[in-house]
Amino acid sequence: MKLVIQGKNIEITDAIHDYVSQKIDKAVSHFQNMTTEVDVHLSVARNPRIAANQAAEVTIYANGAVIRAEERSENLYASIDLVADKISRKLRKFKERKKNRNAVKTSVAVVEQAPLPVPQGDRQPTMPEKVVRNKYFNMPPMSVDEALEQLELVDHDFFVFRNLESNEINVVYERNHGGFGVIQPHGNGHRS
Repeated sequence: MKLVIQGKNIEITDAIHDYVSQKIDKAVSHFQNMTTEVDVHLSVARNPRIAANQAAEVTIYANGAVIRAEERSENLYASIDLVADKISRKLRKFKERKKNRNAVKTSVAVVEQAPLPVPQGDRQPTMPEKVVRNKYFNMPPMSVDEALEQLELVDHDFFVFRNLESNEINVVYERNHGGFGVIQPHGNGHRS
């Protein structure tokens, strides 16, 4: 397993490196056979108004899945402890789901609906002046159910994926009032 530790506004001392290694090794010890890489990002917010200014973020690449957790507190070591516990729970859930994948599903998370008509007019999408970060990742085709599992594992509000049925790029997201939604492309992408 490859372990990468990076810091923002903090120097990664030998003591911090050893502590992170020990905690992450313990958290993934039962999942080493499926874990290929672990990225750890430690950061300290310089804004004095932020009480929980010490953050630890862990991203694990396991059997083609991305599992992510982040924790913040007033103490870096406490943040590392919290994120190690959280990532261990997520790995356990991931492994259980893999085992139970053939089990009968009892509910449907997304209801099929006809797409809404595309707004007409001369509206042009606007982009921010400066791109602050690019992310690249593999996008193997997956079902909506698999994308929903990934959404939970990455700990974000949305997840971008290539739909197994249509081979199009889709987005699953958590709705503010509960449940999930799917964003799908409408038409062939040409403007009229």
